[in-house]
Amino acid sequence: MASQNISFTWIGFGGFYIKTSTGKEILIDPWVKNNPVCPEFVRNIEKVDFIFFTHAHRDHAEDAVWLAQKTGAVILAGWELAFILQRRGVQNVVAINKGGTRKFGDITVTAVHADHSSSFIDGDQLLYGGEPMGYIIKFENGRTIYHAGDTNVFGDMALIAELYEPEIALIPIGDAYTMSPREAAKAVRLLNVKKVIPTHFGVLDILTGRPTELLSLLSDVHDLIVHDIMPGDIIFY
Repeated sequence: MASQNISFTWIGFGGFYIKTSTGKEILIDPWVKNNPVCPEFVRNIEKVDFIFFTHAHRDHAEDAVWLAQKTGAVILAGWELAFILQRRGVQNVVAINKGGTRKFGDITVTAVHADHSSSFIDGDQLLYGGEPMGYIIKFENGRTIYHAGDTNVFGDMALIAELYEPEIALIPIGDAYTMSPREAAKAVRLLNVKKVIPTHFGVLDILTGRPTELLSLLSDVHDLIVHDIMPGDIIFY
């Protein structure tokens, strides 16, 4: 692939491994140790540049401390989750809150709303993990994506489209804990995107939504691409 491409590898649930056009390596919501579909290269990864967490649930942030110490990555998380991680000895933590933007060299990350919940497991206790978020990420080559985190559809996705103009939306479709394809179809219309990478589906029986169902609900949208992916699949943009 040409050097201007960005690669997106789905690692199951909401997680992605991203390699940017300049070779930077990013993990978003990497659940590794107890994720039954995590690709082996991510399970064995030794170094990444950045790890972004959208919220504190187990299938997103359970491995945060271990991965931070293992990889030496700069960590981005909401203020409360950042505080929890710092208290657990994680270095290089950058906190963010909704509407805020952080810059990592030529990569810009803006936190936006997500309609979900968030808590961090501490033994047999649940700690408040702060507000869940989505991220608008603008890469070195100018491409802008929207990683929605775990969310239901909400009307202000239209504002996300207006303010940030993402080209690619990474959105959950599995149902049960996030949107189903029905809600996700409305999200795609509000976001006005033509490229969709579905997340948070298929890896558990309860996560019944499928990319084909989402695409069928958007059959009137011209030139729409909805990727029908499996964990470990790589998509280039």
